[in-house]
Amino acid sequence: MENDTKILDIKDFILPLGALALVSIALLTKDPVLGALGLLATGYAVYASYRKVAGKNEEFIDYLEHMNEDFDQLTKHAIFSMPFPLVIADDQDKIVWYNTPFIKLFKEENSLIGSSLNKIVDLTERKKDHKEETAFSMTLEDRTYTVYPNEVETKSSDRKNLKMYYWVDTSRYEDLKKFAEDNKPVVAIVEVDNHDEAMDSIDSNLRPMVQAKLDSTISQYFHEVNAILRKFDQDTYLAVMSQESFVELKKRRFDLLDIIRSLDFENILPLTLSIGVSRPGLTYMESYKEADTSLDVALGRGGDQAVVRIHDSYEFFGGKSKAVEKRNKVKARVIGVALRQLIDRSRRVFVMGHGNADMDAIGSGIGVLRAVANRGKEGYLVLNKSNPSIDNLLNRMDKEQPSLRERFVTGAQAQDMATKDSLLIMVDNHKPSFTEYPALVDIIPNIVVIDHHRRGKEFVDNPVLSYVEPYASSTSELVTEMLTYMSDDFHLTNFEADALMSGIVVDTKNFTYHTGVRTFEAASNLRRAGADMSKVRVLFEDDYDTILARAEVVHHAKIYFDYIAVSYLDRQAANSVLVAAQAANELLDIHGIKASFVLTKKEKTIHISGRSLGELSVQLILEKIGGGGHLNMAGAQIETDSLDEAKDQLLHAIEEYLEEGAEV
Repeated sequence: MENDTKILDIKDFILPLGALALVSIALLTKDPVLGALGLLATGYAVYASYRKVAGKNEEFIDYLEHMNEDFDQLTKHAIFSMPFPLVIADDQDKIVWYNTPFIKLFKEENSLIGSSLNKIVDLTERKKDHKEETAFSMTLEDRTYTVYPNEVETKSSDRKNLKMYYWVDTSRYEDLKKFAEDNKPVVAIVEVDNHDEAMDSIDSNLRPMVQAKLDSTISQYFHEVNAILRKFDQDTYLAVMSQESFVELKKRRFDLLDIIRSLDFENILPLTLSIGVSRPGLTYMESYKEADTSLDVALGRGGDQAVVRIHDSYEFFGGKSKAVEKRNKVKARVIGVALRQLIDRSRRVFVMGHGNADMDAIGSGIGVLRAVANRGKEGYLVLNKSNPSIDNLLNRMDKEQPSLRERFVTGAQAQDMATKDSLLIMVDNHKPSFTEYPALVDIIPNIVVIDHHRRGKEFVDNPVLSYVEPYASSTSELVTEMLTYMSDDFHLTNFEADALMSGIVVDTKNFTYHTGVRTFEAASNLRRAGADMSKVRVLFEDDYDTILARAEVVHHAKIYFDYIAVSYLDRQAANSVLVAAQAANELLDIHGIKASFVLTKKEKTIHISGRSLGELSVQLILEKIGGGGHLNMAGAQIETDSLDEAKDQLLHAIEEYLEEGAEV
C-alpha cells in the first residue's frame, strides 16, 4: 500500500525516541545501571511505537478496502437501478452496457451490445457544436431531454476510456419555460389618426354611432387574441397581451389596420389607426414607454401602420395609405414658439439639410435662416458644394442677395465654429447618416428636426425638438407655417419667398401631388410675402443635355408586374440623380403605370428614385433595401457599382412587397 494510504508513520516518532536514547546514553557515564535501564526502556518504546503504527495503518487500510467495496456496490446498484436512460460506450462509440429505461426510450428489442451508438443517437453534430462533456438537449417524440455525457478512465490495458451518457427528461421544465416566455407582457398603444377630422365631417347625431362601431371593432379584435384592452381617451386605446398573443398579431400582420380602413360610414372621412408595440420581456413600465415611442414612430411615418420594436430597430406593418392632413394648427404654433425659444438661448445656429441637397432642403434652410436673423442671432447654412438641382437658385442668390451667401459654410467650417451652446436644425431629413455633414450631428448636443418624410428606422438620438409631419407636402411648407407663429412680422425678402416656394413646387410637382389645404395656405402666405411664380419657374429650367438624358431614361424603361416601370441612366454625370428623379416623374405619365423606379450610377453607389400615383407605396418598397421617403416619392442608395445587381435587389423588394398583400 502506498504512503498516501497511511494515517500514521514511524518517522513521526523519531524525535522523541531519539531524545530518550540520548538521555539513556548520558546516564551510562554517571550510573551504568540507570543507563542500561534507560536503553532497555528506549528499545521497548521503539518496538511498541512500531507495532502501534503498523496496527493502526492496517486498520485504516482495511477500512478503505471495505469502503471501496461498499462504494463499488453502491455505485453499481445506483447505475443498475437508475430511473433514467443510461448507456456506456467505448472510445469508438460502441455500446458496452445500457439499462432498461434506455431500451424503452429508443424502443429497441434486440441486444445493442457492440452496436454503434451513433446509429441510435446521432452524436456527430453534437460533438461538433459542443465540448465532449457539455450537456445538450434533444427532442424525442415530443419530449425534451437533456443529455449529460461523462468520460471515465479505465485501468484495462486493452480498452481506452469509456463514455457514459444519461438522459434526463426536462419536458416539464421546458414547458414551464415556454409558458413563461409566451406570457411575457407586451403593450400596444392604439391611436385613431384622424379622429377629430372624421367626427367633424359628420352630423353630430351620427357621432355616437360611429364611435360605438369604432370602439366595438377594436375591442373585438384584441379580444380574439386574448388581450386586455382599455380606452383612456376618445381616440386612444391601451392593450396588454402575452407574447403568444403578440405572435398571433404579427402572423395576422396587424390586419386591424385594414379592418378599420374598410369601415363604411356614409359621408365620413376614412378612419385609420396607428399602433405602437413594445418588444416582449420588459417590465410593464418599460413596455409602456417603448410602445409610446413606437407610436411616435408610427405617427411620424404618416400613420395607418403598426410599428413594433425589435431589439435596436423597428418592424413596420401597413403604411399603405397617404398621411391624412391635419387641419388643426395648434402643433405648428407650439413648435414655432418652442423653436423661437431655443434660438434665443443659443449662441450660434446651424441649419443643415440632406446630402445632394434639393430645392426643398435649401429653400426650407433659407427660411429657417430668416427665422434666426429675425431673432438677432448668428445663423449659418451648411452646404459643402452645389449641384445641378440647386445651381439656378444659388446663382440667383449671388446676384440678388449676396449677403445671404456669406451665411453658407462647409461642414468643416461649421465643425470649427460649433460650440456646446450651439443649435443644429436639421431640415428635410431626419437620418444623421444622410445629412450634408454627419459629423456635425455628433458634435452639437442640441438638435432640432424639421421634416416631412415618413420616419425611418434611423433617427436622431434625443432631439430637443422634433417636428416630423408626413402629411405636409414639403419641409418648406412646414417652415413657412412656423414662420407665421415665430414672429408677428412675417418678414421675408422676395428671394427668400421664392426659395421657399420652389421647395413646395418641387415636392408637389407644381401643386399636383400630395397637396393639401395647408399647402395652398402656405403658398398664399409666400405669395403675399413677394413670391413670384414666373421667377420660381425659371429656377427649374433645364439645359438641352438634361432633357435628352430624361428621354434616354424613358426609352430604356421596361414594364414589370403589368404596372411598374423600371429604367436606368447608364452614365455618370453631375446631375444624374436629378435626371433620374425627373424621369421617374415622367414615367408616371404613361397610361397604366402606377409606380416607377429609375436607377443611376454616381461614383460607387447606385441611386434609385421611386415615384407612384398613390396606389403603391414606393416608401415601403425602398425601405426593404435601406431607403425611405413618402408613399408616392422615395429614394434609396445601394453600395455597388453594378446596375444589374441593384436592379435585381429592387425587383426582389417589389415582389416581396406585392406578396405581402399590398392593395393595387
